[in-house]
Amino acid sequence: MTLVAGIDSSTQSCKVVVRDAETGRLVREGRAAHPDGTEVHPSHWWSALRSALADAGGLSGVSAVSVAGQQHGMVCLDEDGKVVREALLWNDTRSAAAAASLTDELGAASWAARIGLVPVASFTITKLRWLAQHEPANAKRTAAVCLPHDWLTWRLRGTGSLDDLVTDRSDASGTGYFDSASNAYVPDLLSLALGRSDVVLPRVLGPAEYTVLAAGSRDETSRLGLGASDLRDELFRLGEGGRRDETVRLAAGAGDNAAAMLGVGGGADVVVSLGTSGVVTATADVRAEDPSGIVAGFADATGRYLPLACTLNAARVLDATARMLGVDLTRLSELALSAPAGAEGVVMVPYLEGERTPNLPDATGALHGLTLSNATPANIARAAVEGMLCGLAVGLDALAEQGADVSGVRLVGGAAVSPAVREIAPTVFGVPVTVPAPGEYVADGAARQAAWTLSGGATPPEWTLAESTRFEADAVPEVRARYGDAAQRYLSR
Repeated sequence: MTLVAGIDSSTQSCKVVVRDAETGRLVREGRAAHPDGTEVHPSHWWSALRSALADAGGLSGVSAVSVAGQQHGMVCLDEDGKVVREALLWNDTRSAAAAASLTDELGAASWAARIGLVPVASFTITKLRWLAQHEPANAKRTAAVCLPHDWLTWRLRGTGSLDDLVTDRSDASGTGYFDSASNAYVPDLLSLALGRSDVVLPRVLGPAEYTVLAAGSRDETSRLGLGASDLRDELFRLGEGGRRDETVRLAAGAGDNAAAMLGVGGGADVVVSLGTSGVVTATADVRAEDPSGIVAGFADATGRYLPLACTLNAARVLDATARMLGVDLTRLSELALSAPAGAEGVVMVPYLEGERTPNLPDATGALHGLTLSNATPANIARAAVEGMLCGLAVGLDALAEQGADVSGVRLVGGAAVSPAVREIAPTVFGVPVTVPAPGEYVADGAARQAAWTLSGGATPPEWTLAESTRFEADAVPEVRARYGDAAQRYLSR
């Protein structure tokens, strides 16, 4: 049996799955936590990866590996490959003013036409503008810029050379200085943000291209504190029967959303993912160019495109509401389902961490419509679920305007395990909702990409990873209408 490993280095944790390359059958898995915060030193990702690999029994017997990671984060390296400053993550909104100024300088329509994106605080380009303005010494020291999945892939390569940084088209398309139509970086946009374009950027590999794990010599990796031979021993140490002299392919990797689409096998459905962020996405043959900025014209991990709308607030809305009500998530779901649709007029606008759709980085959450009679835990719980889903429905409408077929939704992510979320989603989205069995779909997608490097086919291997459950219910239009009225108060300020 040929094995492949998929790694998901997400905002909150690192997950590793080891699967059969031919069938996709899960063989073993592991995980480790990441620290909280919107800026993190990349060394924490490396430590978590090593722990997750150990938990998964190492890489013994594994023939190919792929890393998927949280998109957009800014990792700056000096000429020796050392991290210049803690990485700014996608959900760090300090670059909101930089995003606004970059948009104004070229115009939203120009940005959308050139790269399929309009700058928001999440994108790497806005963080580079912030760095140049607020930390000029660090900006000057920066010799290379990469993304979280790029940095981990580079560490796994073990060469220590900046010239060996690689990425893939999906993650590069979210930087703000890469044109996914021509598959090339745009130096003048990089210079617009950082003030120069002479930094090293990762080489963009094709969907099934690969490098080699632990390819460097001991001398080459001494600056990183771990020689290549030591690296191989570390990665394989807990496995049984693996050969340390065999070549292990290291795939291009992907951004987390592109990897999730590979893992879940979205097919014709729009995929809605409810994790730290909320994501609405689909596959397309033509890049989205939305001057409103709601839909980002990302690339996918197969050579096509991945139109995507994102909210900053998803699963954590339920966490926060449960904490406010003094209950666990199971009880929150029960409360929400005990309340009527529309929560008797209670509306939650869940901009608890600012918001990206719409672009309101400084917004806060709010409860509207409270009265003496409707101020109950059940209605507040229902309003939290409906508010989270209504925010994503805005993205669903935006994808439809870009030509996506929204006749069905596939619901994944941590919050999709909630019975309330599953049952309420069709009433908000107005279409049937299919929920696959819970899984690590980003890591699964990375594993599928790793298997692709071995198969040599024109498309990734076909895997059937999980059965799905279908949920249908009549739409309740007044829920979205009330939410729209409440959210409009922010937009009209």
